[in-house]
Amino acid sequence: MINFHEVKSDRDLALIENMANTIWHEHYTSIIGAEQVKYMLDKFQSANTMKEQIDKGYQYFLINFNENAVGYLSFERRENALFLSKIYLLKNQRGKGIGRTAMEFVISAAKGLNCTKVALTVNRFNQNSIRAYESAGFEKKGELVQDIGNGFVMDDYLMEKII
Repeated sequence: MINFHEVKSDRDLALIENMANTIWHEHYTSIIGAEQVKYMLDKFQSANTMKEQIDKGYQYFLINFNENAVGYLSFERRENALFLSKIYLLKNQRGKGIGRTAMEFVISAAKGLNCTKVALTVNRFNQNSIRAYESAGFEKKGELVQDIGNGFVMDDYLMEKII
């Protein structure tokens, strides 16, 4: 059984921070390198950063499968779009339909907020995720290169799905 628990407590944020550490080292080291993974974990995936984002209007959810936390997601309403900031699953939980159910949850949330589309960014070299987004109906709308400090950049595609 898959369910989504809105993150409200410091305990939930600490759990997400630990999951992020595992997921990012497994998945992104081969794409962006260990140094950038560490930097991005500290800058974007820390409990403190997530708490600041929640205070600014982002919503975070733990993804639970059979009562165990197996991933997390985060989004924010931006004008007529729901911006999907984060959606991550532990490696051993992929391929079970959890990601598809999580995306259905995001689309439902977008509709509930009267959004007309869901937008996200994805690293241009993250081919598995790009294929998953495309199979979910997302289309590439452009490329973004953002300086994130310390000599690192995020080299992403902007993808959108009209709902």
